[in-house]
This record gives sequence, C-alpha cells and structure tokens, in this order.
Amino acid sequence: MEIRGSIALVTGANRGIGQAFTRALIDHGAAKVYAAARDPASVDDADVTPLRLDVTKPEEVAAAADAAGDATIVINNAGVGGFSTGLLTGSLDDARQAMEINYFGTWQVSRAFAPVLARNGGGALVNMLSAASWASRPEYPGYAASKAAQWSLTGSLREGLRAQGTLVVGVHVGFVETDLSSFTDAPKISAVDVAEQTLEAVANDRVEVLADERARQVKQALSQPLER
Repeated sequence: MEIRGSIALVTGANRGIGQAFTRALIDHGAAKVYAAARDPASVDDADVTPLRLDVTKPEEVAAAADAAGDATIVINNAGVGGFSTGLLTGSLDDARQAMEINYFGTWQVSRAFAPVLARNGGGALVNMLSAASWASRPEYPGYAASKAAQWSLTGSLREGLRAQGTLVVGVHVGFVETDLSSFTDAPKISAVDVAEQTLEAVANDRVEVLADERARQVKQALSQPLER
C-alpha cells in the first residue's frame, strides 16, 4: 500500500510509539494524520489533526469513525500495561483494564473503521501487539493475556477483512523506549524504529512485523516442546 497521499488515524497518539507513528506517517508523505487521544489537547504536533478518542467508550469510537471517514490507514496503538496485577497477589482491576483497552478497545475501533476502510478502497489496519502475545509472563500476566487475545483478534480481522481488500498487520516487539517499559532496564529499541519498520511492512503488503530480536526469538520458540 502507498503511504504517500494516504490518510491515517493513530490511537494513543499523544506520546511514545503512537507519537512516533504520527511523525513517521507525516515524514513518509501521508496527506493527513488524525492523532487520536483521550485528551486531544495533549497532542502538540502542528502537522497532525488531534481527535478525541477513548477506545473504551463506544460513543467516542463512533464519533471518531464519523470524523475520520476518509481514513485509509488505521493504527491501533492505544494500550496499557496492567502491570500491578500479580499472578497470585493484588487486585485484578489493572488486568481487567488491560483487557478492556488492549483487546476490546482494539476490537471496537476495528469494527467501527472496517466499513470506513472498505469504502476507501480497503486500506490497512495495523495492530500494535507485543512479544508478550506469545510469552506467558508471571510478572505481568494481565498484560500478556490481553496481548495474546489481541493477537488472536488480529488473525480474525485478517481473515474477516480479506474480502474487502484490507491489509491487516500485526506488530510484535519486546521492550521499547517508552514510559510503559520504564520499569525495566532490559534491552530496548526506539519507538521511531518500530514505526519505520511498520510503515515499511504496510508499504510492502507484509502482514507481520517482528521488530526486534526478542520478538523473533519468542516466535521461534513457539515450535519448541513445552518445559515442565
């Protein structure tokens, strides 16, 4: 798909990977970029169009689909960690929030924008996933479960939207240099790198991005026998 001249919407666009996506789209010649965030005032890039969107609120999702009815690329980037929910201790509230935003939020936005993309020629739908989609993590089981669910949803969307010509891309990565991963000193790649690799995949009609070595290792390990 051609990025130049496209019209894109990015959720969670006011910082981190979302902000990197909006800048990359502009730099690659997108004609218009809707930067969606719960608080549009937090979007400070003059080159983009701020848009109010809380992905957990159906009325805001519907309003965004109306406002961005010309979109040809939709990037589901909004997400939370839910890291305070431990495996055996702590409230489940953060895990429920992770599922609500990462999984149901992505589903809700995708439902709303699928007919928009169809009307505009098919376009592309990009879901920001994680290496944790494929790795059970006792340190943050709620986040990992939400990303596993989001990965499953991505496959369903790929199959379900194929007939309308929509490219569905899943982006997997380990730790990225953002606030979300500030709790760890593990190796990280930049948000700019993630955005560039993703747009390259969209431009070349590739359905999956393994953005770093961690994502590649975790996927390869799926074929290995389980350990006791």
